[in-house]
Amino acid sequence: MSIAEVEQVLVVPTEKFHEIGQFQGFHDDVETYLDQLLTPEQMSFRPRDIMEKSPEFKQLIPYVIFEYRDDQGTKHVFQYVRGKGQGESRLHSKRSVGIGGHVSSEDAPDASQDPFQQGMRRELEEEVSFNAPHEMECAGLINDDESEVGRVHLGVVYLCKIERPEVMPNEEDILDAGFRPVADLLAKLEEFETWSSICLKAIYG
Repeated sequence: MSIAEVEQVLVVPTEKFHEIGQFQGFHDDVETYLDQLLTPEQMSFRPRDIMEKSPEFKQLIPYVIFEYRDDQGTKHVFQYVRGKGQGESRLHSKRSVGIGGHVSSEDAPDASQDPFQQGMRRELEEEVSFNAPHEMECAGLINDDESEVGRVHLGVVYLCKIERPEVMPNEEDILDAGFRPVADLLAKLEEFETWSSICLKAIYG
């Protein structure tokens, strides 16, 4: 693979993250972190293969959770199992509630565009289809320095509150997908990837 073909992913310095305030798990003070991290001074695009082994940088990952409330007021969340074609090999066969992935330099070729928001939209379009009315809100951040994957990533969690449970996978490696009652997911946290477990406990636990 030539240098030109290596994926360049969005990162921020881990040192800056620590300066703002390092935490383990979930943090809901979104503005404090994103206002200081999502700036031209802090954001850069670097080779993904190198960044996966470089704890001095955090790869910013949009992580979108679809939530549906039925007529009885019961909350349901979209969940699925990651197949072997799904991005990060260390997460294969794990259950997840998050749709998202790396933000690429190709997501915002125009300097006037927000690369993070563009990357999130692209990931959603690639992975799922949904047409029901919905509202998107940023719910918090995930940091997990206790795992090999987590040390080099920082999740930005969005809640997509959708009026109808109509979210369909666009990829064959999104397996066993569908909405499940939150109580059912909380009862099986051991089946989920770490980020999903963190989110479920923090938002719904």
